Amino acid sequence: MTVGVYPGSFDPLTVAHLGIAEAAVEQLGLDRLDLALSRATLGKSHLGEDSLDARVAAIERAAERRPWLAVTIVDAQLIADIAAGYDVVVMGADKWSQVIDPSWYGGDPRARDTALARLPRVVVAPRAGERVPDELALSVPEHLWEVSATAVRAGRLEWAAPEAELGGS
Repeated sequence: MTVGVYPGSFDPLTVAHLGIAEAAVEQLGLDRLDLALSRATLGKSHLGEDSLDARVAAIERAAERRPWLAVTIVDAQLIADIAAGYDVVVMGADKWSQVIDPSWYGGDPRARDTALARLPRVVVAPRAGERVPDELALSVPEHLWEVSATAVRAGRLEWAAPEAELGGS
């Protein structure tokens, strides 16, 4: 069984999150893909327990029609820690930019390099304005490159996954 993990805050779950998940399952032959939510998402201290419950519920609703999709809640914050034990880690280009930024490792490039060395296979979904190394790129429809949870929270409700139950999507 080949299992992948897709860490994120999914605040809220978007059509791009689900499109990336579907592309990863299809292109990588995954049997299961876990969307991983951290109890304390790195760089997102505004997210609380109520928000976690709502985000888990949205992913569970999405999984009802996608038997390969699951949700997991983790205490880890670094992608390398979340991805331990998985065959592949999936992320968006914005997350990849964070993963390779030494500032998330106390400003220590060696700590970053050590964390990167622990990662399983990495695939990265393109995003407008972000660079993705060709060898890591996941093929995702271009219309999803602009979608962001931030924009959904700002009113672009058509980008919310219907399972997020925000209305207007």
